[in-house]
Amino acid sequence: MKFIISALTVIAVCCMVATGAEEKKKGGDKPKANPEAVFKKMDANGDGKLSKDEFMAKQKDAAKGEAAFKAKDKDCDGNLSLDEFKTGPAKKGKKKE
Repeated sequence: MKFIISALTVIAVCCMVATGAEEKKKGGDKPKANPEAVFKKMDANGDGKLSKDEFMAKQKDAAKGEAAFKAKDKDCDGNLSLDEFKTGPAKKGKKKE
């Protein structure tokens, strides 16, 4: 009887550990960043728009950053408004029907 209880306890602990690892992989309950707050942080000179230099300062990959800036800059004025920053291009792999 003690063996069965011990075995069941070990199985239960293993399941809890495995479930916790899955949650951590998925990001758990990590809140998404507020786009307005991110925009405000990136807007170094506080003029209400992001220049290409301000945008690129936070990019890890220069080529991807350039492409992202170009895709977001809908009016092609060389700056991103808050609306342009928030909306951006559609995500790849999602088809509109």
